[in-house]
Amino acid sequence: MTTNTRNEVTATDTPAPASVREARLWRNNGWTARVIKNEDDEGWAVEMILDGEVEPALVGPWTMGRDKKNPKPLDAPAFNTLVKTASEYRLRQEQQRHAAHHQSITVSAQSGAIGVTLDIVADEDDPHALLRAHDANDEPLAQVRVDQGFKLSRASASAWIEGGFRKPGQV
Repeated sequence: MTTNTRNEVTATDTPAPASVREARLWRNNGWTARVIKNEDDEGWAVEMILDGEVEPALVGPWTMGRDKKNPKPLDAPAFNTLVKTASEYRLRQEQQRHAAHHQSITVSAQSGAIGVTLDIVADEDDPHALLRAHDANDEPLAQVRVDQGFKLSRASASAWIEGGFRKPGQV
C-alpha cells in the first residue's frame, strides 16, 4: 500500500478484489456497496467505497425490507445506480477542489487583455500560491509566489499589473 498526494491509501501490487454479490455487500468494477446500520436512527444506510480508499465516497439512506426490520437486499440495478451516483459525486468534489485551487480572470490593460491566474499549492510544509499573467496569445508575462490566502480579484490583478508585476505587498 502507498499513500498518494491526497492522503488516500492505494494498492500497488494487490489484485482487484473478486466480485461479491450478497444481500448486504456487493463488490464489482472497483466499487463496494455495503449496507450498514444507520447510526443516526433506527434505519439502514449504504456506503459506497472505491477500491483502494479507506473512507466511503458516499453514504446514504437505504430502504427497509418488507418486514420493516431488515434492509432491502442489494441487487444489480440498485448497485449500478449507487456506482453512478458515487462516481458523479466524486467528480463534482474534484471539480470543486480544482475550482477552489485554481482561479482565473481577465483584465484590460494598456497593452490589451491580460489573463491572470492564481494556483494554490496545498503543500503541508510550504503552502503558497502562484500568481501568473499571460497575454492574449497565452504568452507568459510574469509569475510571482504569493501567500496561500491571496485574494484574486479584478482590483488585485489590475494593481499587480500596474505595479509592474512586482510581488503584491512590495513597494
